[in-house]
Amino acid sequence: MRHHLEAWTPAGPQVVPLDGDRLSLGSADSNDLAVPVDRRLSRLHAVLQHYPAGWCVRDLGSRNGTFVNGQRIWQDRALVDGDEIRAGSSRFVYRAGLAAATAGPPTEGAAAGPTLTARERDVLIQLCRPLLTHQLFTEPASSREIAAALVVTEAAVKQHLLRLYEKFGIDGAGDRRRVRLANEAMARLAVTLADLRGAPGGEGGIGRF
Repeated sequence: MRHHLEAWTPAGPQVVPLDGDRLSLGSADSNDLAVPVDRRLSRLHAVLQHYPAGWCVRDLGSRNGTFVNGQRIWQDRALVDGDEIRAGSSRFVYRAGLAAATAGPPTEGAAAGPTLTARERDVLIQLCRPLLTHQLFTEPASSREIAAALVVTEAAVKQHLLRLYEKFGIDGAGDRRRVRLANEAMARLAVTLADLRGAPGGEGGIGRF
């Protein structure tokens, strides 16, 4: 057997072949992989999709989230042999089988984020907060918006941003530098979606600021 899932659910263990190009997961009987006894699964919880380069998993707006190797996912997540998917009270281990022997070298992960002061981290969180109100991350907060949110001067925010540009290795000038800093902070997990939701004003669809 090539691609398959080792599934441990409240209904018991089973092996689920990944023979097609798509497999839906949820508590509704209409899913390809239905687990109606798992009351923590949404009716349509997640989907596994096959691409030429391999399999990915995507959460479908489930109430309790989908996790890969303990981390909640917010977009398509490529799977490698041995990855553990948790959804509801169920656990699924992805097995690539023979395909794993022909896989290329692993993709290098982003470097860890630099050490930040508490105020620098506050500035980064406010910089990235528009991610919560946009489907695609296009424009981070301005210095003025960050200053208003943190009740500090715009000059103080700009000084913190200068230090953050240096710490993250962001060179150049102009507004695009803020975009690069925000993207780098999210990629290197210096700021997470949980941080953005936990920040003052982080929930509720309030607009930009």
